[in-house]
Amino acid sequence: MALKQRLTDANHRLQALTVRGALALPEGVQRRLAGKPVIRDGQTLATDTQLALRLQRLAREVGAETLPIPEGRLAILRHSSITGGRQPIGAVRSLPMGNLKGRLYVPSGQVETPGPTLLFLHGGGWIYGDLDSHDAACRFLAERSGVRVLAVDYRLAPEDPFPAAYDDAVAAYRWLVANAESVGADRDRLAVGGDSAGGCLAATTAIEAAREGLPLAFQLLIYPGTDHTATGGSRAMFAEGFYLTSDFMDLATANYVPEGFDPRDPRLSPLYADLPKGLAPAYLVTAGFDPLRDEGEAYARKLAEAGATVELKRFPDQIHGFFNIVGMGRTSRAANAEIAAKLRAALA
Repeated sequence: MALKQRLTDANHRLQALTVRGALALPEGVQRRLAGKPVIRDGQTLATDTQLALRLQRLAREVGAETLPIPEGRLAILRHSSITGGRQPIGAVRSLPMGNLKGRLYVPSGQVETPGPTLLFLHGGGWIYGDLDSHDAACRFLAERSGVRVLAVDYRLAPEDPFPAAYDDAVAAYRWLVANAESVGADRDRLAVGGDSAGGCLAATTAIEAAREGLPLAFQLLIYPGTDHTATGGSRAMFAEGFYLTSDFMDLATANYVPEGFDPRDPRLSPLYADLPKGLAPAYLVTAGFDPLRDEGEAYARKLAEAGATVELKRFPDQIHGFFNIVGMGRTSRAANAEIAAKLRAALA
């Protein structure tokens, strides 16, 4: 067993080196290796992303959704370790947040205390992901933005289905507001954010914060899932071949949403929420080749119609999951650097 594990680890290291090396090549060389440009809906997939997807297929790296959930969780960690690399950060410490576990990322050279702080909720379809799966992304975001990032390890389905993750996200934000001083956070410069399922949780947490009158200066919503009933549009157009698949989304919904619950429950699908006044300004990010693109952009329009300040940014050449690609390539890192700059500016 030990030998098999060592061989597996060596294979993963070789795979990581291969992908990172390929994505460091000149764009012209990458294009020849990636093949004919992929164009959908008037958008061209980034060459380095196309090459990474091709290498994933050649390595026969299967999607997490094709495995039993415990093995799928390990696959997600493996994918994130390959794409995230080792990112610098000033300091990291673990801390309890009531009944939850948290991890605080403090940027290098940050001397301002109290300072701006983002509560971060990871993606993974409510069934995958943890503090480690998004460690590199949180390091990158904190270091590039100069904002403290407090990541939360919320409960996952199927062990703890809806509304466990929603309840944990709201409880974590209430904890941050009540304990801001203990993590060096400025209560006037608090933000909530997340990617994918975490973007959904961030959106619904921001709604609850507005209803409760909790201080919240900003919401960072990275390709959030906002509609559990969505089927057409981008969900159909990008259902296969671009990392997030329809099978993944179906598995997530089947395990997170218990039988008998309305999938339009606004705690599940904020696109159907009755939005309150006083919502925090939002920066909502979508990816051009993402099944969740249309519902994310629909939620941005809903926020604007409700009177909230919202900036919508589509990265047309990116796929779902690019937030975790901070350790290789150029285009995803550039997009993430732009996101970090927006966070910095919003909480300056």
